[in-house]
Amino acid sequence: MKRSWLLVISLALVLAIAGLSGCTTGSTPVSRLANIQLSSQQEGIWVTGTGEVTVVPDIATLRLGIAAEAATVAEAQSQAAEAMDKVMKALKDNDVAEKDIQTQYFNIRQVTKWDRIKEEEIVVGYRVTNMVTAKIREVDKAGTIIDAVVEAGGDLTRIEGISFAVDEPSAYHEEARQKAMADAKAKAEHLAKLGGVSLGKPTFISEGIQTPPTITRVAIPEAVPMPAPAPTAISPGELEIILTVQVAYAILD
Repeated sequence: MKRSWLLVISLALVLAIAGLSGCTTGSTPVSRLANIQLSSQQEGIWVTGTGEVTVVPDIATLRLGIAAEAATVAEAQSQAAEAMDKVMKALKDNDVAEKDIQTQYFNIRQVTKWDRIKEEEIVVGYRVTNMVTAKIREVDKAGTIIDAVVEAGGDLTRIEGISFAVDEPSAYHEEARQKAMADAKAKAEHLAKLGGVSLGKPTFISEGIQTPPTITRVAIPEAVPMPAPAPTAISPGELEIILTVQVAYAILD
């Protein structure tokens, strides 16, 4: 019996040793793969180039809507629907195309308050909120459209803000890309000169585009007796399109 167990153990050891040998000769060890990947990341000159282009926005996106509150869901929804219809008409009357109006948020929720006597939350009404985004292609009309929406929706109007963008940014991306590549090459040439080596061709290129959003909050003042409210002034300002490239250059012998 002892001889049988010794034979089994010996056979297992032989198989284990053979398996380990096969892993080191028939395939690439994990440590070798790690060394290859690490060395490939350390070869050459790696730089980041940045290109910036300043543009004037030609599109304004207005986020607006209606919020109605009433004792019942039906009443609140009816008020919201009526006011929203007027807001939509005001947008279309001011040349905002239907395709440029998109619902972003619709919600019906309970309005509650704490009852100190019962020591529990009680429902006191319901709130219906309907928010849309409206893309304004004539930026100069943004203030006029805001005024029209406020007048149409009345006290139920909610305007969360306005953002600006460029409708066709590809041409500006190309300009920023050229600047970023030139910036990367200048940095790489400087590093090569400092290191006493010759700069080769790029072996890796990756880019990223950043367009910082320009968002303006529009405050709707409380209703006060006024002969005629002043028109809302909206200034689109300028946008910066920033493009970065990461480039690896080979080092020539």
